[in-house]
Amino acid sequence: MKYRHAFHAGNFADVHKHVALLALLEALARKPRGYLYVDTHAGRGLYDLDSSAARESREAHSGVNALLHARSEGRLVASQGLARYLDAVTAVRAETGLRHGCPGSPLLAARVLRAVDRAVLIESDTLEFVELGRALRGWRRISLENSDGFARLPALLPPPERRALVLIDPPFEETRLDFQRIGHALTAALEKLAHCVIAVWYPIKIEADMARWHRSLAERLGAEQSRETLISELYRYPPDSRAGLNGSGLLIVNPPYLLEGTLREDVAALAAALEPGLGAATPEPGPGSWSVRQLGASKSTA
Repeated sequence: MKYRHAFHAGNFADVHKHVALLALLEALARKPRGYLYVDTHAGRGLYDLDSSAARESREAHSGVNALLHARSEGRLVASQGLARYLDAVTAVRAETGLRHGCPGSPLLAARVLRAVDRAVLIESDTLEFVELGRALRGWRRISLENSDGFARLPALLPPPERRALVLIDPPFEETRLDFQRIGHALTAALEKLAHCVIAVWYPIKIEADMARWHRSLAERLGAEQSRETLISELYRYPPDSRAGLNGSGLLIVNPPYLLEGTLREDVAALAAALEPGLGAATPEPGPGSWSVRQLGASKSTA
């Protein structure tokens, strides 16, 4: 399963990731001192859900479009974070004139950066990088780089601001290698800036593979016992099914204060909205189930 950003734009995983990203950006903005935002795999920044790739996948139909439709009919019970994300999507559509536009992480971040904050957005694919430049044209304090995000990250840390939020969201075209690269990137980044906030998105396909990866990360990050690492997971299909993308995962190193509670509210609301009728999260991974926990803890949502 290859994760192509345009193909999956606006799907449940995209919403999960972006709701969490906005919560992270809001948390960092609570302090007056500026921060650096780094997006290692930025993509094109803005997607058209009427594109051939989006029409082929139809994944946004059961993701952002379903949520917006439910809200327009007054059926959506949204958390503050989910409402903030949907407001951003609606605003971007109005600002760009793209009727079915869907902002990626670069554009979502650009809209909330303050005058004291900076961003470095990195994209290795040249065609995607050109589109990223178009989507971010006119935004200040944002640098764009057409390079390898994994390779560039250590050189960007520590920033002059001494605060940073890094989003690592590779396409997983080389799945096993990308998981290995993520582990190395975490180590390298934390060596340069120990309190760096790092959010990693990952696809959940085979549950056993994820459990092994989590164990390896716990060992890698365990050298500093005081460091917190959150896991947030949202499932649309049972683990190990043949659906391809069974669930969406986020790993957040050095989460800001109170983020865990915020994510619980947001992911619970998102799960309920995407799977109406299933009620509260189920104890086992499957449609409508979710988990927000510390790395190494059980999947219970209680």
